[in-house]
Amino acid sequence: MTDNNLNLLSGDLIEVRSREEILSTLDSNGRLEAMPFMPEMLQYCGKRFRVSKRADKTCDNIKDWSLRRVKNAVHLTGVRCDGASHGDCDAGCLIFWNEKWLKRADTDFLKTSQIQDQAPRSLPSQHPAPAESLSCTEQRLNQAIFHPDPSGTDTPVYTCQATQLREFTSTLYWWDLRQYLRDIRSGNLRREFGDSKSERLLETILGVIEVFRALVITTFNKVQQFRSGVQYPHIGGSLNSTTTGPELKLQPGEFVQVRSKDEILSTLDRRNKNRGLLFDSEMLRYCGGSFRVLKRVNQIVDERTGKMMKMKSPCIILEGVACASDYHRFCPRAIYHYWRETWLRRVDS
Repeated sequence: MTDNNLNLLSGDLIEVRSREEILSTLDSNGRLEAMPFMPEMLQYCGKRFRVSKRADKTCDNIKDWSLRRVKNAVHLTGVRCDGASHGDCDAGCLIFWNEKWLKRADTDFLKTSQIQDQAPRSLPSQHPAPAESLSCTEQRLNQAIFHPDPSGTDTPVYTCQATQLREFTSTLYWWDLRQYLRDIRSGNLRREFGDSKSERLLETILGVIEVFRALVITTFNKVQQFRSGVQYPHIGGSLNSTTTGPELKLQPGEFVQVRSKDEILSTLDRRNKNRGLLFDSEMLRYCGGSFRVLKRVNQIVDERTGKMMKMKSPCIILEGVACASDYHRFCPRAIYHYWRETWLRRVDS
């Protein structure tokens, strides 16, 4: 297997390498260049996907919020962690894929439009390596997800890409303009994938406009942060404390409408939270929209500690409703937004 990076772009068609090929790239802790390969990723080996976006940067929620630089990695369309090996974590994080775990796929067997619409196709592994020759085995991969609890208790402490994010990333300063050049070159800012030169030129121009907008917003918010002013867009919760509100007991598959901005603001405290759950500026774009409930969030792995956190109040994820990073410098991580039921209303399908 070649060590050359693929320099993949948004929209490229790839094939995930076989289990044996990927395991041979990992150290004894199941990592490549400090990036964990998680057991949940094995199910995708030998299958084909489109690159959703290059993962050249990502948000860091472990320490004071910031963006971090990632190298040689991509996100694949629709490929999220199901949490099966991590205590059934409900976070549904988008998975990071090191380019060495992928290879370009031959598109001759199927038209591009068909590839996008059908389920990924499994392909047989070639030249499997004997288990004893691998630097990491599936057994070791499953063992590596657990960490000893620093406090000495028997509470499971999990290791995943989210908890180890700072290990395989580096500092990315907000004023580093190279990040925006990478956003344009990678195709991360494209709205469509035009084939003609004129369409691609238009997409580049639109990307430059988006970058200019992001720079203006980021600079404004940095100045406001320095002078203790309000951020853009402004969310002004005013309650001293928040209440539970009506429980809808929503279930997957039901349709809901997100309440208006003013209705949601009336439920937030001065930190823009409702019972500890933040209503973020990235969620504003969904106000008034109707969506299907994807699932209820009962527990998630805490990125800071690796311990499982149980949700004290109902928390909902909606289909297709993830962070678009309109105000966070185009982070491609697309973390699901968590919704309080009081921010939603049930509607007929």
